[in-house]
Amino acid sequence: MSSVTLKIPNSKGIMLHADLELPANKKPDHYALFAHCFACNSNLDAVRNISRALTSHGFAVLRFDFTGLGLSEGEFADSHFEANVSDLMDACAYMKEHYEAPALLVGHSLGGTAAIVAGSQLEEVKAIATVGSPSTTANAYQRFSHVAGELEEKGEAEVVIGKRAFKINTDFVKNFEKDEVLEIVKKMRKKALLVLHSPIDRVVSPDHAHHLFINAFHPKSFVALDGADHLLTKERDSLYAGNVIGSWASRFLPPKPKKALELETEQLVAHLDVTADKYTTSIQMNKHSLTADEPESVGGNDFGPSPYELLLSSLTACTAMTLKLYAQRKKWDLREVYVYSNHSQKHVQDMDNDKPTRLDHICKRLVLVGDLTQEQRQRLLEIAERCPVHRTLQSDVVIETTLSSGSDFYV
Repeated sequence: MSSVTLKIPNSKGIMLHADLELPANKKPDHYALFAHCFACNSNLDAVRNISRALTSHGFAVLRFDFTGLGLSEGEFADSHFEANVSDLMDACAYMKEHYEAPALLVGHSLGGTAAIVAGSQLEEVKAIATVGSPSTTANAYQRFSHVAGELEEKGEAEVVIGKRAFKINTDFVKNFEKDEVLEIVKKMRKKALLVLHSPIDRVVSPDHAHHLFINAFHPKSFVALDGADHLLTKERDSLYAGNVIGSWASRFLPPKPKKALELETEQLVAHLDVTADKYTTSIQMNKHSLTADEPESVGGNDFGPSPYELLLSSLTACTAMTLKLYAQRKKWDLREVYVYSNHSQKHVQDMDNDKPTRLDHICKRLVLVGDLTQEQRQRLLEIAERCPVHRTLQSDVVIETTLSSGSDFYV
């Protein structure tokens, strides 16, 4: 997942900090905009993980900080609900002018509520996904009820949210009292809505998800994030949410022809953000994408298979396909193929060298299901060693590595 840092001016002239996350090949199919949770910021782990998952589905994702939060300018007192909606509208306008209007809005907690209100006004938005979002802004207003007296007396007060102190004023609170969210949902008939919520959410009751869902018209969907907390602090929960959103949204967005890589000779590109990621590497092909990683035991996140596991995947897949083609041509009764494999390095004594050398060793084990004679099974065993990838690994391979002239080679 590669990213571009942006500064987006909102309607009040305040500069909003944003990061545009891109697929590995930097050629997105669609654009999405992410609205973070109340009093959070766009660098929250859940926001980053959901954005990462969406890029693997071909989305470019703009995640930004609301006014007065994260790295954005302004004061938190000016970050009331209406201001959040306004910031979303301004971010969408910026994307439309400089990139492409977002077709998908994703919002976490109150950010999801703001995404509904903003998305209902934007023609280009085709799908909206909310994660742990309230169906009423009064849910956020309750956080300030304990300082109501101080606000009435002094006009401002200090509140602590997530161990951080923020100053708020009476205008800030009044903007949370205006509540037309469910009425907006009822009128939003042409946009797909996905509601994701944890049944054990202790910050925003699951009842809110129920209200959002029953008031929405189809197309609408609901996914229970079983076992997740409100902030999706577990990586598996946020990555799952992101992958669900990516798969779901593709059903409601117009398909686009996949863009080829820069040169006809290039079949895929792998990208690793050295500063932000450990070893998690995004791999993009013309029509498919996947993630490679290293196990946690060696410092990785274990978000995907390791490079050697990918190598074995190529070999075993090619073996299985080759056996199917050969058996079909011969009209043999081969019904299923299992190819087990493992890679290791073994010491081998070189006759011209007293010191043992290390030799890569790959073992393939076949399980062939079907009414096959012993001669047929033996012949399939021989064919398994003639599949194209097997031959490539055993041949003298020349690997040519060149250096691109710049970091923006694929932009």
